[in-house]
Amino acid sequence: MSAYWGYHLALDISNCDHAAITSFENINNFAIELVKRIDMVAYGAPQLIKFGQGDLAGITLIQLIETSNIMAHFVDVDNTCYLDVFSCKEFDPAIVKKTIFDYFKTSTMKTHYFERQA
Repeated sequence: MSAYWGYHLALDISNCDHAAITSFENINNFAIELVKRIDMVAYGAPQLIKFGQGDLAGITLIQLIETSNIMAHFVDVDNTCYLDVFSCKEFDPAIVKKTIFDYFKTSTMKTHYFERQA
């Protein structure tokens, strides 16, 4: 049994490719590929919705996984993304970062990683 109940990666990502973060198809493909790369099992298809007002508008991604979820919000106006991966199954944060680079062409990220335990 793991020493922790969950693993939570929160990334604040800037300087994303504008076309990539405003493309429903690209974000959908990113979610599907990320689930595969971090060895998770998707629970249904990615959910994408154009959400927010003014400077907060962008696509929000929700991908349920059998061990929790992947969530992100992409902000159109400043080409940023705020992504969370939370799972009770361990995963490699470096793989998440590489996948982000592959799909959104950025290497500018603030990383927050937590091992969760009640």
